[in-house]
Amino acid sequence: MQKKPYVPGPRRPNSSNPGARRPDRNNASKDPYAINERIHAREVRLVGDNVETGIYPIAQALKIAEEQGLDLIEISPTAEPPVCKILDYQKFLYQQKKRQKEQKAKATKVVVKEIRFGPQTDDHDYSFKLKHAVGFLQEGAKVKAYVFFKGRSILFKEQGEVLLLRFANDLEEYGKVEQMPVLEGKRMIIMISPKKK
Repeated sequence: MQKKPYVPGPRRPNSSNPGARRPDRNNASKDPYAINERIHAREVRLVGDNVETGIYPIAQALKIAEEQGLDLIEISPTAEPPVCKILDYQKFLYQQKKRQKEQKAKATKVVVKEIRFGPQTDDHDYSFKLKHAVGFLQEGAKVKAYVFFKGRSILFKEQGEVLLLRFANDLEEYGKVEQMPVLEGKRMIIMISPKKK
């Protein structure tokens, strides 16, 4: 009898391990909340405007939602018993997204403004840049001031450090030093953040 040639094909799930579960294709929904029949608790705490707050058996809670033509939504699955609301699920998701957007908008965005000096910046230029830094700090932005060393001017790095420390000192009323002068390649940097009002 002639042997059949081996042809590799798709691998079958390991039948020797009966405990290995295959992915449930029916529950492949990516809903962030369990709703209606997908709530597995025996009883739930109902809250909301259109229902009497209390603990109900799941069948009764589903019946109340159905009578109102709405969905039973599990909003706090870790509570004992889980907390549910009766709402229109799509409307509920829309409100959640809207709330998240508002929270993101309220979150403060950190703005970093850069101010560049040369190792031998004259007094006029210095006071001009200082004035700008004061404005930035008053607006709530961080100031990243740095001295840029070109070519052999790196020999004046002590001068650069003195300049940045003077700058931080002159801004003491408006901001606090977040990072002391640090040399990164050809730049010596200092970070100053605004003082909280």
